[in-house]
Amino acid sequence: MNPVRIAPSILSADFARLGEEVRAIEAAGADWVHFDVMDNHYVPNLTIGPLVCEAIRPHVQIPIDVHLMVEPVDALVPLFAKAGANIITFHPEASRHVDRTLQMIRDHGCKAGLVFNPATPLEWMDHVMDRLDVVLLMSVNPGFGGQKFIPSTLPKLQAARQRINTHVARGGQSIVLEVDGGVKTDNIAQIVAAGADTCVAGSAVFGAPDADGGYRGVMQALKQAALA
Repeated sequence: MNPVRIAPSILSADFARLGEEVRAIEAAGADWVHFDVMDNHYVPNLTIGPLVCEAIRPHVQIPIDVHLMVEPVDALVPLFAKAGANIITFHPEASRHVDRTLQMIRDHGCKAGLVFNPATPLEWMDHVMDRLDVVLLMSVNPGFGGQKFIPSTLPKLQAARQRINTHVARGGQSIVLEVDGGVKTDNIAQIVAAGADTCVAGSAVFGAPDADGGYRGVMQALKQAALA
């Protein structure tokens, strides 16, 4: 099996030490930095914007994975692309023209993706498969870190994986299948078995620092558990 990507979410990091935190997760083997953007409109919380993305960009070489939980979406796309984002995903319900937003993200040099809340149907994918680089399934309701994994995400992951595999078999591009919410060492194997190849982990990573303040122990545990 291919190694699973781990994308620690800085929503759970110590914001007073954010540069140190992102350097520490990269040193520990993180594959992406997951960047949660909430607007207190589409979701009931307010987090961080392009200036913070720009500030952490020099601290890491790995991709910055920006998850836009905002409405509307389009005005923020060029700002995050300029700030150093490599991947930008958004919720289809938050865009009036999903196809156009996906193309805009790609036109700005970033990989583009859709995010599906627990009750959002996967059919949104079907008409824009050729524009997708990433599909992200939320395994919690967005807005807050530290929530418990919703078990019904597992069959939904299987269905998304089947859609992606069919698309690739017909000659389409590969598409990352990412999951976000409640990912821990005791459930990551099930999540990967259901089809995910990239896992966002927030409190599971930043809540388990090594004695020296790094995260090598928990990152290694997650990667080993994923392939168990």
